[in-house]
Amino acid sequence: MVMKLKGNMEAYNEKKQVYIDFVKNNASEEEQATAWADMQEALVNDLHQNILAQVQQENLDRQILSTRGQSNILTSEERKFFNALNTEVGYKEEILLPESTIDRIFEDLTTEHPLLQELGLQTQGLITRIIKSETSGTSVWGKIFGDIKGQLDAAFSEEKITQGKLTAFVVIPKDLFEYGPEWVERFVRAQITESLSVGLEKGYLLGAGPIKDEPIGLIKDLNAAIDPVNGYANKTAHPVALTFVDSQTTVKELAGVMKRLSVKENGKSVTVDGKVVLVVNPTDSWNLKALYTYLNANGVYVTVLPYNLRIVESEFMTKGQLLAFVKGRYDAYIGGGVKVKRFDQTLAIEDCDLFTAKQFAYGEAQDNKAALLFTLDIADILDPVEAP
Repeated sequence: MVMKLKGNMEAYNEKKQVYIDFVKNNASEEEQATAWADMQEALVNDLHQNILAQVQQENLDRQILSTRGQSNILTSEERKFFNALNTEVGYKEEILLPESTIDRIFEDLTTEHPLLQELGLQTQGLITRIIKSETSGTSVWGKIFGDIKGQLDAAFSEEKITQGKLTAFVVIPKDLFEYGPEWVERFVRAQITESLSVGLEKGYLLGAGPIKDEPIGLIKDLNAAIDPVNGYANKTAHPVALTFVDSQTTVKELAGVMKRLSVKENGKSVTVDGKVVLVVNPTDSWNLKALYTYLNANGVYVTVLPYNLRIVESEFMTKGQLLAFVKGRYDAYIGGGVKVKRFDQTLAIEDCDLFTAKQFAYGEAQDNKAALLFTLDIADILDPVEAP
């Protein structure tokens, strides 16, 4: 069952926006680190109140919950792990989350965060290299009894990859252990999922590369000079802006986007129909949806763009910019398991236990034409809603 953050999460959402603004405005690493810590603290506090409210409201009889489709029944391995979490995880010891819990975290990540889903996020073992090939031919016509001429002419290349380590800090109030392993698991899973989602989305979109121990983000220029301090530079936006001014213009503009994405950097063609995703800031997303939402013959409002294009929102995208990428042309992996380590004295005064959850991740576009950056020249057609 997908874990959703319910109830009042206003403090967390506010601190999350502060962190995102710092990232987008290139604030100092110290300011970003402080904002990240504030965001995590707000997540813990809001989630704690959220969970306690659910404890008070729900009937804890698992059989009844199961009939209602609301259960959070654990496997025997999960139950053993979360029962032992309060007593057996030492200061120096790192243990892996049960594989079934990791699967549920992965499900939550890809279901609740559309950008990660569209990237085709994959779980793998600890990857240190990848093998790439570029096929140029697989068969040749010839006489029935002639020589075998078909040759697979492929250029193979091996690339060593540098993984980044993404650490989520999990804080568990001690009183939560009183409610049993199901609630501890739910609390831990929600924190890890939310923390990883923010970190992965930032990394896969804006990541500066190995110099910063981050993925190489979609928005980065693979051919530009790499700054020894700041890593990869952002792509330069295409000189012609996208206007979406009317239906005919939109068809032509988006056809141009598709045409550019349909050719790899080496000049070879790639099929992109139904695979192109447009990443925009949430504000720009609503402007686009307002322009292309119609009432169909069945009395249902539908949002339709040409060529089966899909719009995905990301708060990390700058307002007024659009990033178009081809699904399957960005290698996004998480692997190595989720390692958990406990520090039970760090937050003793707050009556909490601190855990770190580490996840290895890697991301890089297959070439510089897997994603293109455009400027949006569209009017903000939505009037701001005034407070009553």
